[in-house]
Amino acid sequence: MTDLESLAARLVWWRPPAEALRDRDRLLAQVMVYGTPEDLAVARRHFPESAFRAVLAQPPPGIFDHRSWAYWHVVFGLDPHRELPRREIPG
Repeated sequence: MTDLESLAARLVWWRPPAEALRDRDRLLAQVMVYGTPEDLAVARRHFPESAFRAVLAQPPPGIFDHRSWAYWHVVFGLDPHRELPRREIPG
């Protein structure tokens, strides 16, 4: 298993690694919220900074907490007060 597959297996444990790797934004969001510094190093070897920025621009709903949302906005020099996206529950 590659380092990226191991990362996917641990952080997106409810899906097989190959399936988790197909949903790049979900995987990167999981790394940005729940990953260790080692996880982040693996992700940065495989994905450009623009991929992480894209996750912040259109985040998967329900993953980011306030702390990690603000942290990553500061890391990338973005407005840290931008509202955290909310998951909409129909009906």
